[in-house]
Amino acid sequence: MKYLQSKLLILIGLLLGLTQVQAQHLPSSSKRTHQDVPFVQEYSIKYYSDEQSTDLKKVYADRNGTVQLLGTKGLFRTHAGAFLYPGTFTPDKTYLAMKDKNISSLSTVEDQFVYLDDKAVFSNAWAGSLYLKHELPGAKHFVHGEDFTFLVSDGSNIHLVNQAGVIYKGKISGSPVIGISYDIASARFLLLAENKVMAFSTDTKKLQTLTEGSGFTSFVVREGKNKLAVATTDGYFEWDLLADKKVGEKYNALPWPSLTSLTEINGLLWFGSERGAFMQKEDGGFNYYYGERWLPGDQVLHISQKNEDEVLVLTDKGLGKLVFMSQTLAEKAAYYSEQVRERHIRHGFNATLSRMEKGNMDTGRLDDSDNDGLWTSMYLGGEAFRYAATGSADALKNVKESLDALERLYTINPVEGFPSRSFNRSGYIDKLADPDRWQHAADKEWDWKATTSSDEVIGHVFVFGVIAELVDNEALRNQAIGLLDQLMTHIVENDWYLIDYDGKHTTWGRWNPEYVNGFPTMVGDRKLNSSNIIAMLQTAYHFTRKEVYKKEAYMLMDKHDYLENLMRPMEVIGKAQEGSDDWAAMLSESWNHSDDEMYFMGYWGLYRYAFTAELKEKFRLAIQDHWESERPEKDGLWNIFGALVNRENFDLEEAVWYLQEHPLDMISWNTANSHRKDIKLLEQNFREQTTELVLPPDELMIRRHNGNRFTLDGGNGGGQEYSAGDIWLLPYWMGRYLGVISDPLTK
Repeated sequence: MKYLQSKLLILIGLLLGLTQVQAQHLPSSSKRTHQDVPFVQEYSIKYYSDEQSTDLKKVYADRNGTVQLLGTKGLFRTHAGAFLYPGTFTPDKTYLAMKDKNISSLSTVEDQFVYLDDKAVFSNAWAGSLYLKHELPGAKHFVHGEDFTFLVSDGSNIHLVNQAGVIYKGKISGSPVIGISYDIASARFLLLAENKVMAFSTDTKKLQTLTEGSGFTSFVVREGKNKLAVATTDGYFEWDLLADKKVGEKYNALPWPSLTSLTEINGLLWFGSERGAFMQKEDGGFNYYYGERWLPGDQVLHISQKNEDEVLVLTDKGLGKLVFMSQTLAEKAAYYSEQVRERHIRHGFNATLSRMEKGNMDTGRLDDSDNDGLWTSMYLGGEAFRYAATGSADALKNVKESLDALERLYTINPVEGFPSRSFNRSGYIDKLADPDRWQHAADKEWDWKATTSSDEVIGHVFVFGVIAELVDNEALRNQAIGLLDQLMTHIVENDWYLIDYDGKHTTWGRWNPEYVNGFPTMVGDRKLNSSNIIAMLQTAYHFTRKEVYKKEAYMLMDKHDYLENLMRPMEVIGKAQEGSDDWAAMLSESWNHSDDEMYFMGYWGLYRYAFTAELKEKFRLAIQDHWESERPEKDGLWNIFGALVNRENFDLEEAVWYLQEHPLDMISWNTANSHRKDIKLLEQNFREQTTELVLPPDELMIRRHNGNRFTLDGGNGGGQEYSAGDIWLLPYWMGRYLGVISDPLTK
């Protein structure tokens, strides 16, 4: 199966991909670059049950790709269904005579559907010639052995049937049979009961008990390994079919050990459980499929293979078809670009689609946000990097559209150089977020949002610098530099405050030394605000050459210790000491991941536009120190920023891992991982790191870069679709521009 083999190929490709390729735009002589070869991208197509198709039990696909499901109300087929657009089930009316069959079980032989009813084992394949009467009216289970010989059971009896008829009859003592399999190597049928595993030899016609226990639920013969894997309500164990003895101990360090289903697909075990499905990788770890990103329901009933790139997972609420396709990062970027343009542009802003009904995008509304300016700056930065890397005319159009949106944040309010948080057509304030923050514009058709924070400001400065440096369009460069100058003039002339329409500073727009240095040294805002304002002043000076920005920056660094503040190691940042004021205590209760986002947005200007080589080296050390503390999160954007300052020491593999493992589905489905038994939970700590190793993005809830990637549970039931603009496209296109990700290589 391609997707299973590709897991290993991806690892090999990542190693081989670190080849000697010229990396432009960087002051480093390093040439370390990920070669963008195809990798495996997973996604799910879901089919939900209705009243007619409840109580489904099994699902299989035949050689033609037809998916058929068996339930208490008969046979069903999948209807419609595509990525992000769920399908349903419809009764299978393909063969007229099937409606009169009392079908109790379904399987495949040679990739053709085979059925069990109260009279026979039969099929519509092979010209309908397979029809073997079994003489068990209550038959529930059957399996193919060899040469169209089948073992059939009603739970208490077993009948061996072939073209000659019923060639053996036997009885089962104790717990009823709940499953049957066949081992080609030993020519034995294997039977499973809740408390034992049995073997029936076709040669001796004898039934023997191999092992006894309790809570057995499913089993599968491991192809070519001479082993039987047995699932239980508390993990699984393996049985050596040659020596007829147990192999090792029961293994229950699983995502969830109460197992309901077990199968093997191309040598790898697939588990169904009461809390999702998971596949055991070759390294012993697991890919976990839990929640509606992957499956309609939590309780898995049956798992089977559809073809080399698809796996069918039947749950109590419907079917999840897991698809494993091959694509490059560039192809993934193209998909995400389309997602943003189709559903996430609001007046030029990069917005979230909210108020959706259970993942239905057609029911959503583009919402306003406190951070419209920040999320748009990050998307806009990605498009500017895209233009610089590819010369795309489409990217240039997107830059212009979103830069115009940012510019209107400044012109829609009456305060010179003050950026609004957002704007919206008038008459809807009571339906917008934080109604008390909205103000009427001079143009009565519009309202604007006040109380702008430092998050937006540093995002604006970041992207104004990126556009001014990288976009070779004079009008757009001048527009970005003009807005940058207006903003920084406002801050400098207002004594390092962001002054709102009411003449008062906003809650977070404060870089004044009295405020910044009023914090104890271990409170992160002292370091953060110092770092951000120096980055902002350097950026403004670099593009305007106004001496006031350089003069004021040195004044803050030399007279007010902002250089010392921003160089303070991350290891000293923590909770304020006892006796600190309530504000300092509140800001330092735990690590603030929004601060990480603000730091890194500022690092572009802090490092790129440093006044001197000496300062640049100091800033490099500060950025490197912060990046080192963030490495466990494996955030794709922070790792790409790491390449900005040190091409010899940044986590390229982890950055690529983040980009590749990020789910295509950007919907805020509920996810949960805190129950898992295969992860090591840590004691509560200041950094809020919950596990020893961070989980892949596609096993976690969707979050922006200001979220804690160690948060295990979350989501809102599919009520939102996030934009890939800031979450994924920014790190990808920044990586392309910096030369750490290559152009796509399709061979």
